[in-house]
Amino acid sequence: MGILGFLILGLIAGAIAKAILPGRQGGGWLITLVLGVVGAILGGWIGSLIFGGGLAEFFDLRTWLLAILGSIIVLLIYGAVANRSSRV
Repeated sequence: MGILGFLILGLIAGAIAKAILPGRQGGGWLITLVLGVVGAILGGWIGSLIFGGGLAEFFDLRTWLLAILGSIIVLLIYGAVANRSSRV
């Protein structure tokens, strides 16, 4: 998968993760893109550890599920850190 495909995957996976998570997460589209790409990388890494294969093709269901799962994890961590720093 090329860089452009990976950025599109990250943006869409980040947006889906934001829609799945309850509550209000801060950040705009740029933060969504960055967190989605980081989440896709994390999802690919988790997939390679568990299943022996990470992110494969753009239209592969496993690629999307791993990217969304990774994005949810990254958004949860980002939300915890952002809420913690706003209280200080």
